[in-house]
Amino acid sequence: MPSAVEPPLTTHVSAILPTEPLLLMGAGPVPIPQAVAQANGMIINHLGPTMDRVIRNVKEMAAYAFQTRSRKIIGLAGPGSAAMEMAVANTCWPGRRVLCLKSGMFSGRLGEMAEGVAADVTYLESEVGRPVTAEQVRAALSKARYDVVTMAHGETSCGVRLVDLPDVCRLAKEHGALTVVDAVVTVAAMPVPMDEWGIDVSLTGGQKALSTIPGVSLCAFSEDAWRAVERHPGPRPHWCYDALRAHRFWGEQQYHYTAPVPGVLALHEALRLVVEETLERRFHRHEVSSRAMQAGLMAMGLTLFAQEDVRLNSVLAINVPDGVNSARMRAHLSNAFRVEISGAFGLNVVRVGQMGEQCRSHNLFKTLYALGRSFCSEGAKLDVATGMAALELGLTGDQDDFED
Repeated sequence: MPSAVEPPLTTHVSAILPTEPLLLMGAGPVPIPQAVAQANGMIINHLGPTMDRVIRNVKEMAAYAFQTRSRKIIGLAGPGSAAMEMAVANTCWPGRRVLCLKSGMFSGRLGEMAEGVAADVTYLESEVGRPVTAEQVRAALSKARYDVVTMAHGETSCGVRLVDLPDVCRLAKEHGALTVVDAVVTVAAMPVPMDEWGIDVSLTGGQKALSTIPGVSLCAFSEDAWRAVERHPGPRPHWCYDALRAHRFWGEQQYHYTAPVPGVLALHEALRLVVEETLERRFHRHEVSSRAMQAGLMAMGLTLFAQEDVRLNSVLAINVPDGVNSARMRAHLSNAFRVEISGAFGLNVVRVGQMGEQCRSHNLFKTLYALGRSFCSEGAKLDVATGMAALELGLTGDQDDFED
């Protein structure tokens, strides 16, 4: 019997997707290499022998990216926020005292998640545009006992980096507290040595510096953190994000839930490319790329929100010039130049990503020119040519590192 419901017109459905994809130069997701895209188109048995080998490789390569010897590394079917949820829900529970270092929206989200599992949360908030300092943490830890200290290494919302992260981790350890670190925009973009700095839980999302698809993420636990996971009194609030259940798949290749097979295969390829490039070369590429972009932006006449001593190189927050409509400028950038950057959360800034495949010379030149011309379309007085020259100067001598 035919359906009384008419099917939608295919022309209306297909028109949603652009004929020319945008160059994604915002705070994530980012462009992905061809090898990653190809892997994302494959399906294999999530419990078969090939997947067993894939998982072993992913864990080994992820340990390299996290700079850790820990084998308690778990992948998640979910974004970086899902990894945050796993980190918090397995180390925090009713009666646990949590100190949340808040310098923006994403570092504050860790505190919200801890509240969600009924932990007792205290927020230590920095002034706008600055990170929490080690001295502030020292003072807080001297006044009260905490079981867990949460923080973001890179605060994506405002482009600020927690420069005192190693000292904060050391202080927390001295006071018997675990550290949970959101390293979503810093792992594989700059050094975040988990073991050396004493990080207990480090987490990242695939769609940032790893340059893989959105919707897969990684969470790494130290031995101290894993002991806390094992002594969680229950009931555990998240079945999918229960680290013990998840470890059956990621540690023992047993069934937990149906893994996001294409996402895991894409993550495998992305990590393989990180290993192939080496962290040393990758860190250098990101550093040179970001500093050259910063030089180009400032030479053009724009200013950056975060001061240089605390600036997050992987996500640059740019002050919107007076009189410029940010939303209209970004729409012009997308429509006229097919380049997309990010807006902000309450601040009058726009954000440009410098992560993974974004850090290629052809992407940098296209983005800087398009950004400058789009600001000018809104009446900003900028010297685009001088900015482009500064970018080129900043990349001089390093061109080989920026080739695909």
